[in-house]
Amino acid sequence: MKHILNQLFNHQKLTKEQAKEVLINTSLDQYNPAQLAAFISVYLMRNISVDELAGFRDALLDLCIKVDFDGLPIIDLCGTGGDGKNTFNISTLASFVVAGAGYHVAKHGNYGVSSVSGSSNVLEYFGFSFTNDTDLLKRQMDAANIAFLHAPLFHPALKSVGPIRKELGVKTFFNMLGPLVNPAKPQHQSVGVFSIKLARLYQFLHEDSQKKYAIIHGTDGYDEVALTGTVKLITNQAEQLVDSSYFGLPKYRQEDIFGGDTIEEAANIFKNIIDGNGTQAQNDVVLANAALAIQCFDQRKDILECVDEARESLNGRKAKVAFEKLINLSPKNQK
Repeated sequence: MKHILNQLFNHQKLTKEQAKEVLINTSLDQYNPAQLAAFISVYLMRNISVDELAGFRDALLDLCIKVDFDGLPIIDLCGTGGDGKNTFNISTLASFVVAGAGYHVAKHGNYGVSSVSGSSNVLEYFGFSFTNDTDLLKRQMDAANIAFLHAPLFHPALKSVGPIRKELGVKTFFNMLGPLVNPAKPQHQSVGVFSIKLARLYQFLHEDSQKKYAIIHGTDGYDEVALTGTVKLITNQAEQLVDSSYFGLPKYRQEDIFGGDTIEEAANIFKNIIDGNGTQAQNDVVLANAALAIQCFDQRKDILECVDEARESLNGRKAKVAFEKLINLSPKNQK
């Protein structure tokens, strides 16, 4: 690690092979916490390169516990986090809306690092426990159209990094990696990013894959469609700047989509929305993000049609049914 750190401190970038080797060595506990903290801190002060991000991604995909959903067409909806906006759990709610609309979702999630409540926090609040048992995950997918993949259970390589990330309490390059290393390797992905630079990195990486994707960056800093301003939207087919009118929805204020100050408050917001008692602003933001995910399955489909599908899932309580079925298939409920 000393050689790698000196290279980085001299403002040199790692090759793809070096980046991959570092994370493999991290999984083998070859570095001490001080070295890892120094390594992570480099990327808090400068941008990560395409080769570095690709190397980190390849290492984690090689080392992760794989999940195979028998060829089902699946999607992951997620944001990188780290936008500091503290919105409610938009991508998690949108995941249940998409599942309720009849599409298969492999949601890759984790505890919040730079926000109050990540997807794992809110599901755990409702009594859901996590598993990497493939048979149970397949049962979740069959019953609810959604399976939840709690990242730490699938990426043992990052065990030594978790405490350091938590102590730092700010976004790191691991936030960037999360959407790239879903162990189910979904063929479709809707991902929000906190910067336009990261959107470009994702675009470069996705162009070499067979995925159908939507990369989302709110120009006012959101890693999702917040309906508060314009959004840079990059897909396989086009790149465009859109606003709330693109989805046939109104514009809202930042305070309309605040996520609460505690996990309990975040969970209450989540429950109100999934129960059909959300505010119009909360509902519409969920619908916009779910619609983009639905469109990933058929990119020829009009976005307004996708919004209608999402609305039927949320208002018709289909999303709630998917949520309840997943909770019922929590590992601790199987005993």
